[in-house]
Amino acid sequence: MAEEEKKEEKKIIVDEDWKAEAQREKEILVAQEEADKKKEQAEQPRGPLPKGNFPALISTLATQTAFALGMLQIEGQEKKEPDLELAKYNIDMLATIEEKTKGNLTESEEKVLANTLSELRMGYVKIADQAPPKAE
Repeated sequence: MAEEEKKEEKKIIVDEDWKAEAQREKEILVAQEEADKKKEQAEQPRGPLPKGNFPALISTLATQTAFALGMLQIEGQEKKEPDLELAKYNIDMLATIEEKTKGNLTESEEKVLANTLSELRMGYVKIADQAPPKAE
């Protein structure tokens, strides 16, 4: 009888180990499913990109400038200090485009570029005036 009790006792231990292992496997599968779901959401195809044109180019550089100035923030990210050097670079790029395309743009394209440059320059001055001076 003592041997039967040992066999039953071992069987119970094996069953408990099996249950614990099954629970761990279940938890791993749930975690994998969640990871796969997040990956799938991240890999979802985006909508079609707009046609590449002059206003889109201006908009791209203007958006980069606005981010550099801190005028735009990404939701959920901590606020960053303005990067005046990067903002100035992007404004200078737009000014170069304005200079090099003079006489080759439609009236509406010229207005978009001129207005965008004006707004970004005013934003730059405003942000630069508020920024603490850099220690050199």
